[in-house]
Amino acid sequence: MAVVGGYPRFQYGGFWFGVVDPWPEYWSDDWYDNDDVYIDYSGDGYYLYNRRYPGDRIAITVNVN
Repeated sequence: MAVVGGYPRFQYGGFWFGVVDPWPEYWSDDWYDNDDVYIDYSGDGYYLYNRRYPGDRIAITVNVN
């Protein structure tokens, strides 16, 4: 996880993912290093899901590197 222009983002598989929504404060401080997360397209955009918190989703942007 890196912060660019005040927004967190990460890279995986040749794509950059920008985090649009804040993640819930009850997620652990190192969730991005330890939790099982995945990206899925759902109706109006891409979202990050955390298997530990199945009811949560975070809007993200996707860019090709």
